[in-house]
Amino acid sequence: MIPAHTAGTVLLVDDDEALATAIAASLELAGHRVIAHRDAGTALAALDRRFAGVIISDLRMPGLDGWQFFAAVQRLDPDLPVIFITGHGDIDAAVAALKAGAYDFVAKPFDPERLLASVARALEKRRLVLDNRRLAAIAANAAPDPLAHLLALAGDDPAMLALRDRLGQLGDADINLLILAEPGCGRDRVARAVHDRSRRRARAFVACNIAAIPPDLQAAELFGQPGPRGPRGRLAQADQGSLFLDRVDALTPPVQLRLLAALEAADVRVIAAADALPAALHPELLIRLGGVQISIPPLRQRRDDVVMLFGQLAAQAAQRLGQALPPISAGVRAHLIAHDWPGNLAELDNHAQRFVLGVGEAGPAADEAGTSLAERLARVEAGLLREALERHGGRIEAVMAGLALPRKTLYDKLARHGIDPRRYRVQGSNKLPSP
Repeated sequence: MIPAHTAGTVLLVDDDEALATAIAASLELAGHRVIAHRDAGTALAALDRRFAGVIISDLRMPGLDGWQFFAAVQRLDPDLPVIFITGHGDIDAAVAALKAGAYDFVAKPFDPERLLASVARALEKRRLVLDNRRLAAIAANAAPDPLAHLLALAGDDPAMLALRDRLGQLGDADINLLILAEPGCGRDRVARAVHDRSRRRARAFVACNIAAIPPDLQAAELFGQPGPRGPRGRLAQADQGSLFLDRVDALTPPVQLRLLAALEAADVRVIAAADALPAALHPELLIRLGGVQISIPPLRQRRDDVVMLFGQLAAQAAQRLGQALPPISAGVRAHLIAHDWPGNLAELDNHAQRFVLGVGEAGPAADEAGTSLAERLARVEAGLLREALERHGGRIEAVMAGLALPRKTLYDKLARHGIDPRRYRVQGSNKLPSP
């Protein structure tokens, strides 16, 4: 089984049932999804420009042959990779196909590893083409977006789908909310999105970062100064609206007790946020603020969303900065997938701005320029190791099986890249085995 980021869909067209079965078995064993067709006509009917995979086709078939099929695919999408399977007598024809735009060919009898390597390269090329098409579409439709905060909820990762579904179910439920997420995950954007979809959306949304307020000024900031001319506090400003308390765990104990009492009489929906479940909060205040709790997963736990999010952020940055949107290179894409993004959406946004401006490490050619092939491969390998550890909760046996690596080889690679597998352990899991 190969890592999920390398696996993809293969459309296999071959009238030789025995050979097609053998090829499909080899591809599926490697983790790919195979869609097999015995004739090119039905295969062509199943294709469109959105197909995210690779085509493997025999060159000589009855009816619509490989040449005619290839010409039709080229008209549909000239960037769709086609790998031809040929007999020894068809080598000249296969070379001609390469000159006409085919991605590769393998001659019978062929080494399955040779075909798998070609498929892996072709899938990476296809992903890059589709990523840049999406990026261009985003740029073409880019407009000032007053709801840009919704980007924090974007993505097709199952955790994000579940999160959006849960927030949708809340609807107009007038209940306090506690957001648990690492810094940079867009807690403020999610809070604003919740407010904008509530019955209080016509009223004020007041945000307050508790950690940015000196402890001795917290009471004045939240509750204001006494007297008719004293400034109103954040709680009063949010009357009948929503009050967002970021880093709520930074509230001092006296202010916590005062807030608990004030909320008894206030007509305010409180949306609080913290990095993790705030043990420092008074138990009663935690109960009141945490009527509903939601968690936003960090980017390292949903790497499949990173390229899409980067594209949207880059398109917004290009419009804001008045710059043309550069294409995403293979090196840039590899970095997006391999990097852990400890700063989450905020770090990705900064990276997107540097990419658009072509400065620093995020320039369009930055991941290739001055970087050797060995360094690039090492960076990708490190990203795949981290992805496997994340997916398997740090369980070495599962990672070994998933990457088809012996124990010593796996530990050698982890040491070479400075990766500590214990960081990825799921609480309650057994002790990691020794190398």
